[in-house]
Amino acid sequence: MTKIQQAGELFAAIVHTPFGALGIRTGGAVITELVYLPASFDEKAPQDPVAAEAAAQVLRYCDDSDYRFHLPLAQVGSEFQRKVWQTISAIPRGEVRTYGEVAKHVGSMPRAVGQACGANYFPLVVPCHRVTGAQGLGGFAGSDDRNGFTLNVKRWLLAHEGLREYAWQQTTLL
Repeated sequence: MTKIQQAGELFAAIVHTPFGALGIRTGGAVITELVYLPASFDEKAPQDPVAAEAAAQVLRYCDDSDYRFHLPLAQVGSEFQRKVWQTISAIPRGEVRTYGEVAKHVGSMPRAVGQACGANYFPLVVPCHRVTGAQGLGGFAGSDDRNGFTLNVKRWLLAHEGLREYAWQQTTLL
């Protein structure tokens, strides 16, 4: 069994998407985590009804950026993180806010907002991709890889939602 196959065992489903794959973790009747995965992960059929519904909704979103998720999410994160995630969830499709704007709204600092975004258990459903840096794309999914996989996911999601200006912004010289 390869490492990718072993990692696939951690998920109740793995859905192939235009931006790679999405791992779905469930516990009981709720989603416990969504994880962006490279396309090299094998698709995995949903192992329970919650994972099946999540997989179907992810695919609907990939077909229609106006689709709104209606999934049972586990109650996770600190009070501050949940406040940031609630604020981010209110950002309309096709719009972005900077870390600073979100920070001002929640009475905090941009770095703390970035950390809350990086700790987001439900990316895509809680759309942290709609939060950008003041000077451009910013980070994504807790990664500091300025031009790698996770930022390409963010670029795809923003372009899918109509924000083509973020389609490619290389932030470092190679």
